[in-house]
Amino acid sequence: MSLFDMPFDPAREAALVTGAGNGIGRAIAQALTGEGVRTVFADVNPETVAAAIKTSPRPELAIPFVGDLALAAVREALLADSEAALGRVTHFVHSASPPRREADHVFGVSHETWMRMHAVNIDAGFHLSRELARKLIKAKLPGSFLLLTSLHAGTPRNLPHYSTAKAAMAMLVKELAKTFGRHGIRVNALVPGAIAAGGFVADPALARHIPLGRLGNPADLAPMALAVLSNRISAYVTGAAIAVDGGLSLTNWFDPPELGEF
Repeated sequence: MSLFDMPFDPAREAALVTGAGNGIGRAIAQALTGEGVRTVFADVNPETVAAAIKTSPRPELAIPFVGDLALAAVREALLADSEAALGRVTHFVHSASPPRREADHVFGVSHETWMRMHAVNIDAGFHLSRELARKLIKAKLPGSFLLLTSLHAGTPRNLPHYSTAKAAMAMLVKELAKTFGRHGIRVNALVPGAIAAGGFVADPALARHIPLGRLGNPADLAPMALAVLSNRISAYVTGAAIAVDGGLSLTNWFDPPELGEF
């Protein structure tokens, strides 16, 4: 039997995916159910969660959760509901992130927008990872976590709330990987490029800056996400940041923003 025939053990493994209502999170959550993994689809929008589950390869393996991860109480509810539905979460994907607006440059971003971006990305990513790991360590079980960062963790994006949140997530992955590794829990980052989905409205002209000649789509991310999440395929990979960007990281295409009146 090929190594790639059974990347997961559905009898022992279960997943939680945030941002599962659309874009990359949706593609990963759906791909997990396609591999037979029971998966919580968590998102802030009930309609997109329902649609994501309905179009999954195996909808019967999907569990919906609707709530705003910017709120601490919702994070606790997600942990409780996931444990009640799955018993133990062994695979965690944090893809949730508020939408981005080009108007939210240094002088345009509001305090509320700044705080919400960091709350959903960093506060939720840290808290959910720590509490899920705490239970796995107590049970002496392995796990695999995947946080979605960005090329702009290291390159300015004219969106300071977004770039700084993703930069913090990139370091969080390293901190968690170093702490959890001895307990058999791997933590990695997936680094998307210009993916036309979710909170990113892609300009088709951007394709001229991409060596592979096209914008990405969520389906480009899902196979790599599953490979990194799999304890059979990537057993010796932790603390890594894996770019899936068509080569976009080889270029820098952003000019400074037009500030207008401020």
